[in-house]
Formats: sequence, C-alpha cells, structure tokens
Amino acid sequence: MKIRERTEEFELKHLSAYAMKSIESKGRARQEEKCPLRTDFQRDRDRILHSKTFRRLKHKTQVFFSPDNDHYRTRMTHTLEVSQIARTISRSLLLNEDLTEAIALGHDLGHTPFGHAGERFLNTKIEGGFRHNEQSLRVVTKLEKLNLTQEVSDGIFTHSWGLVPITLEGQVVQLADKIAYLNHDIEDAIQARLIKECDLPIDCREYFSTSRKQRLSKMIIDIVENSFEKDKVSMSKQCWFHMTKLRNWMFENVYLTSAAKSEEKKVEQILSLLFDHYFEMISSKSDQSETVLKRAVCDYISGMTDRFAIAKFKELFIPKSIRTEQNDLKIFKLIGVDAKYAKQLF
Repeated sequence: MKIRERTEEFELKHLSAYAMKSIESKGRARQEEKCPLRTDFQRDRDRILHSKTFRRLKHKTQVFFSPDNDHYRTRMTHTLEVSQIARTISRSLLLNEDLTEAIALGHDLGHTPFGHAGERFLNTKIEGGFRHNEQSLRVVTKLEKLNLTQEVSDGIFTHSWGLVPITLEGQVVQLADKIAYLNHDIEDAIQARLIKECDLPIDCREYFSTSRKQRLSKMIIDIVENSFEKDKVSMSKQCWFHMTKLRNWMFENVYLTSAAKSEEKKVEQILSLLFDHYFEMISSKSDQSETVLKRAVCDYISGMTDRFAIAKFKELFIPKSIRTEQNDLKIFKLIGVDAKYAKQLF
C-alpha cells in the first residue's frame, strides 16, 4: 500500500462523517496521475505554497500601507494566522486538516497591492467589478494554472462572507478569516496608537476579556463546542453577537477613520496612473477588445506588491536627474591613480 493510500484509509476511519475525505474529492479540471506520497489536498496545499503569487503576499498591505515596522501584519502573515486558526478548528472537529490548510493558504492570493483600497480602485476599472475572492480563483485557475481540486477552488472562492462553501472545511476558513483579521487588526491598531484596549466596547471586553490570546481562544473554542459532530460550522448566537459588534466597532473607529485612510488618495493616484499607462501601452500593440485589455491590466496590477507598484510609479512618473560620473572615483587620486584608468577597472 502506498503512503498516500494509507493516509486516505486513515481519513476514512478516523475523520468525522461530515469531513471531506481526499479519496472522495470531485477531482481536478485536468486529470493527473496520483502522487505516491501525498493526497490530492496535500498536493494542492504544496502547489499554493510554492506559487509566485503566494510569495508576493509578504509585501502586500493588510491594513497599514507599506509598513516600515515589521511587526505590523502583511497579507502573508494574515494568511498564515488564518491557516493556523483554521487548522486548529478543523483538527478539533475531526475535519480534513489538509483541505482546510490548502483553502486558507490560497484564500487571499487575489488581493491587490495596498489592501482593500487597491481592490476598491480596480473595482471601478473593469466591467463586472473586481472582487478579491474572484481574483483568487482566477489566480489558481487561469494565471498560475495550479489545477487544484474542486473542493479547494470552491473554498478559495467562497471564503468571502455571504457565499456558501460546499465543504465544512471551507466554512471553517470563512470563520477563521474573520477571527484572524479582527484580532490582529485590533493589535496592530493599538500598536499604531489609533486606539487603546480600553476603547473597545465594554460588553465585548467583558465577554471576550482584554487579552488577545483569551479573545482568540474563546472564539475558537466556541466554534468547536457549537459545531462538533454537526453538518454546519458556526458560532453560538452570543459569541457571534459580540464578535459582530466588535467588528462593526472596528469599521467605525479604525477601518473607515481618517487616520487609517489618510493615504488612500495617494494609493488611488498611483494605481490610476499605472492603470492608464499599461492600458495605453498594450492598446497600441494589440487589437484585442477593451474588455480583454482592461482585464489584463487588472491581472497585472493586482499581482503587484506595494513596493513594486511604488517602484514602477517612480520609474514611470518621477523625473530623474541627469546621470553624472560617480565622484567616488576621485578617491583613486589620493593614491596616485588616474581617475580615467580607475574607471576602466569597474
């Protein structure tokens, strides 16, 4: 028996009746030979982890633009925190942890530079709008061509609230995403001195405690206790009420305040100039329809990191000084070497 087959047999014997087993997957758009070591969901996880798009998440905004302080979250650290929370919940519910991890690692691949500000800008530039969950699916299917299983692709697409995943593992990631960003955004906002812990709604502080660790634990444990051996993953009404109230408070006091949004106008200007530049550039070289060309520009810009977008903006739109000979060569005069000869050494 192959190692993969042993894992598949283990899942059938030990996972919950409501878990998605690897051997029961609906498969891929293009059939492939099975891996002797890894299940299909394990392969999907690895493909996402090794993709170029995943690596670029480390320089994409979570809430604070291009943070100089390495202790603020980026899109990658957010993704890793979602993955860890989701895995803990799935393991506790006897669900498929590999499927859960694959969905979690891929759920934000379609995010733009500069976070939701970038998403809102691109949403105005393309017919039908731009939504990061749809772009995440486009990344794994069209752009990176990862040929993932239907269950992982579905979980990536449906991680946004209001959509219904076809697996409980997808439902876990939906909740883990909200738990992760709510808690780490509170911590980052406190570090940025936008808010204080004591500013949070008093009933939420009393219900969850003022400790991020305890608040996280309470949310996670509540989901497990409320969902064990059930065909749906959800929070209790009381926990959901307080988490929603805390989330609404964050929108009113952090996400939509001038302090957190003060740089958004600059983001819009950067992306607007980049979009127009690239659209004009490819329009002059192609007879494709405007819709196709704008889609291509959206794909390109949405894949940029914050710093790459800023670097391209500087390269294209910031005037450069005339290049002159580096004065460093004059140091050779101090040891009696002619500067023209020294230049030939480089």
